[in-house]
Amino acid sequence: SPAQKLVFNRVNGKRPPLLLQQISAPEECYTLAHEENVRFVYEAWQQVEQQLDGSRSGDSACGPVQYVEKTPNPGLNNFVPIDLEEWWAQQFLAKIENCS
Repeated sequence: SPAQKLVFNRVNGKRPPLLLQQISAPEECYTLAHEENVRFVYEAWQQVEQQLDGSRSGDSACGPVQYVEKTPNPGLNNFVPIDLEEWWAQQFLAKIENCS
């Protein structure tokens, strides 16, 4: 649900000076469908990780197979995967800071 916005009424109908007005970036709006999609992908990935951990420890004979390239692409030598949990935490903190 979107956060409530603060509303400031003008004193004596006067406009505040332009220098004090804050120009903000457009707010990101997450729909219910977006949140459901994110939840679905997150839960499905958690299941895959659990199955991978189980197959590594020998608990399961079948399950997901981790793909590893036999000849890695040299253009991807410096590739660093994004940490989605860290990214979401930064987005959450930024949203809190913008509201205060």
